[in-house]
Amino acid sequence: MGASDDRNEEPIPLLQLGLPSPLPMAVDDDDDLFKSDETVNSSDHKRTGNTWTASAHIITGVIGSGVLSLAWSMAQLGWIWGPLLMLLFAAVTLLSSFLICNCYRSPDPDYGPTRNRSYVAAVQCNLGKKNAWICGLLIQMNLYGTGVAYTITTALCLRAIERSKCDKENGSGASCDSGNGWYMLLFGVVQIFMSQIPDFHSMVWVSIAAAIMSFAYSSIALGLGAAKVVGNRAIQGSLVGVSTSTAMQKVWRVSQAVGDVAFAYPYTMIVLEIQDTLKSPPSERKTMKKASAVSICITTFFYLSCGGFGYAAFGDETPGDLLTGFGDFGPRWLINFANACVVLHLIGGYQVYSQPLFAMADKWMADQFPRSSFVATNHIVKLPLLPPLSLNVQRLVFRTAYVASTTGVAMMFPYFNQVLGVLGTINFWPLSIYFPVEMWLRQNKVSPWSKMWTIFRSFSAVCFFVTVYIFAGSIQGILAARFS
Repeated sequence: MGASDDRNEEPIPLLQLGLPSPLPMAVDDDDDLFKSDETVNSSDHKRTGNTWTASAHIITGVIGSGVLSLAWSMAQLGWIWGPLLMLLFAAVTLLSSFLICNCYRSPDPDYGPTRNRSYVAAVQCNLGKKNAWICGLLIQMNLYGTGVAYTITTALCLRAIERSKCDKENGSGASCDSGNGWYMLLFGVVQIFMSQIPDFHSMVWVSIAAAIMSFAYSSIALGLGAAKVVGNRAIQGSLVGVSTSTAMQKVWRVSQAVGDVAFAYPYTMIVLEIQDTLKSPPSERKTMKKASAVSICITTFFYLSCGGFGYAAFGDETPGDLLTGFGDFGPRWLINFANACVVLHLIGGYQVYSQPLFAMADKWMADQFPRSSFVATNHIVKLPLLPPLSLNVQRLVFRTAYVASTTGVAMMFPYFNQVLGVLGTINFWPLSIYFPVEMWLRQNKVSPWSKMWTIFRSFSAVCFFVTVYIFAGSIQGILAARFS
């Protein structure tokens, strides 16, 4: 994907790419230097963000269901490579975020009059329209895959709650497992109703609730892991991780573990949206870099704690989803509450990741069929005890089909860790390494084969081969589980 020479073409509308900003855009009314036709909008809000608000946005965006897989990843890697890998990904993510921070303003990263308010806009400004379309496509794939992963995770948590209730009523080991399929279908039905929310800006309450649930279940998982280690009076695990019957099996397991860590860290898709909320002076770039450093340190500490305590508690028996492994340990109500928090978080999280795709489809249909009543007509539906609902037939049909497709894929490939590994490959090299590196090289007009050019291109190449390794291992894991 080489950089093209069409950087001066008209910007791609973000809704056309399905990437509306999840955070309010704003302007500095008190700073004439930053005003331009492209940056000022009468409907914008004033930027008031600072280091701490940006850090909160980052932590909320990064810490999600991926944290539940880190103990399993640690178990595959062992006590040496597990923590080292998390620290390495933390460093790479921080470097990537620093590179992207430089792309918010152009041509000057601190005082440039043009604001790139989204990742795709920054790619187009620096690398051209073709690269922007490729970037947009990768982001859409990631959003769709996250919907599949959330469907799988929800089923695992609901199944764990059912298992807990069954053990309490019938004794440990009783047979009353209905499988994951029914829970995935139930989640799909809920999402069909949730997906009728018109747009991203109508679901602020969903995002807030999802963030609270994320912190709740992550903290409970951490606490239960630490308590189990204390209860065991021993630290489980080994320096090299879980033993396997063959060396090749170990290679594939390590690959999937690296993919899970790669999925848990990056937040490249939201860096510029968060930066667009920051006030200046100081420049947004300086504030964002400070916020990135603070949030990555906090996130890494949290990840190391969750992964480490989980592995220390379970050793070679560490489950893929940490919360599903506690069983009889700890208060049943607390474990069930944590799993319920995961479900509530994922119900909202699914919509957060799906609304950009829905917006893209709505925009495309409106452009293609502007006079169609199927597309343009809204019907008011009144339900008992609920406010009137505006229902659009095109939105109902497309979004129902979309939810049905993610549910179907999840039912065909219900493999939590392997699916996260595949998503990690989409997140890691293309979006977190390639585009940030190429934009930095273009911005700084770095000469080919110079020292800095060689260093950054080598770094990108190494990360590419890591991504290929992750992808191969994750696909192998999915196929092995599917056909075993």
